[in-house]
Amino acid sequence: MDEISPDEVAELLADGAAPTVVDIRNPTAFKRGHIPGSLNVPFGQLPDRVAELADAERVVTVCPHGKSSVQAAKLIESYEGTADATVESMAGGLTAWDGPIESGVDDARSEPDEGPAPF
Repeated sequence: MDEISPDEVAELLADGAAPTVVDIRNPTAFKRGHIPGSLNVPFGQLPDRVAELADAERVVTVCPHGKSSVQAAKLIESYEGTADATVESMAGGLTAWDGPIESGVDDARSEPDEGPAPF
């Protein structure tokens, strides 16, 4: 299992050779901001959802600091459906990512004000 630098991931995305980026954080953290085009598969769901990655040629796992994504990459790499794929963990995680961030804030519902209604 190899690690890939955030700069290398950015280059792959810019060149159109986009790997399948798997963000293993919880859905709330994912919605706050993630690498554009990434797939949210929380770490706890990965064993049940790894089959979704069977056709991927290259998979890059991402977490906040680059530690849990190493374990996720090992799990994905051990799945027979990804035997021919290149599987890597992004070194340093999202804290090291300097590229664009996409967020799901458009999906968030605004809460009504708790104060009295104006006259």
